[in-house]
Amino acid sequence: MSKLTRRTALQAMLALVAGAADWTNPVDVLYDFKRCVSYRARVTGEFLVVQATVEPGWHTFSMDNKHRAEEKLAGRESLGIDAPTEIKLSQGLEVAGPWYQSPPKDFSKPDLRWFSWAFEGQAVFVAKVRRSAAGPAQVAIRGQACTDTICKQIDVAIPLPLAAPGRSDIDLKPLVRVR
Repeated sequence: MSKLTRRTALQAMLALVAGAADWTNPVDVLYDFKRCVSYRARVTGEFLVVQATVEPGWHTFSMDNKHRAEEKLAGRESLGIDAPTEIKLSQGLEVAGPWYQSPPKDFSKPDLRWFSWAFEGQAVFVAKVRRSAAGPAQVAIRGQACTDTICKQIDVAIPLPLAAPGRSDIDLKPLVRVR
């Protein structure tokens, strides 16, 4: 997918999800008292949407970063693989379908056998969910945010109130399925 096509798809998808007023409050990840990335979430119809807003100079990694890197390495060793974004649900929701994510940017350095896919700016992660209990749910996010010189481990939780099921406004077309 070309840069222009990826950007256009991402802008259309973000416009779709940005207008809703039912987002959680953002949860910030800080490095030296400055935000490097923030996350917020919402349920729309039968889908959970988690939005990452990455600060300038920072990037965070795709959910399938490890899988993509292993494919490129084809059995060869690597200097390392950046930690993928992991999203786990508990207390009131469970995943009922595959995850989708914004198309990630290739940050790979093949000459170093370092393969990595990441997000700058904004990214969304979407999965079909079903309620497993009454009351609020918990969205746990783990991963890594990096600049060119430093990395910060991500380990945050977002409390997510569950309203009555409604109609979904999610279009999965601009997203890619997590491998």
